[in-house]
Amino acid sequence: MQKLMKMLTLSLTLTLVTGCSYLSVYKRDLVQGNLVTEEAVSQLQTGMSRSQVKAIMGTPLLEAPFSDDEWDYLFRLDKAYGGIDKRRVTLSFENDRLADMSMSGDFDEALDFTAQPGMGPSSMPEDDSTNLRPGNAPSVGTSIE
Repeated sequence: MQKLMKMLTLSLTLTLVTGCSYLSVYKRDLVQGNLVTEEAVSQLQTGMSRSQVKAIMGTPLLEAPFSDDEWDYLFRLDKAYGGIDKRRVTLSFENDRLADMSMSGDFDEALDFTAQPGMGPSSMPEDDSTNLRPGNAPSVGTSIE
């Protein structure tokens, strides 16, 4: 009976511990698509050629399958410890010139790609003896203390 109680207590403890968010896996931001910024979109003007648009926005993520007169630039940022930011710009061309532009998403919000302090591996303290970068690598025959 005592052995059964120990097993039940151990099972219950393990079940509760596995549900704790403290022991969850490390999450990171997931960025997909073209980086679409308000600065880049504000440089676009009707009448620009396709090559001028590509110089500003880059290669489109999607082109219309039956007509090459529409380009889509999509951006999605899935924040590991937050929400999802989505942006979309659809450009329409007539006679190889930019004719129309439609935007959706929150272009006013600045995108933050820096790691959040206290979360993930970046929050671990660095040890100078293990911090070997190309410029800091020891020469042959020296020891790291």
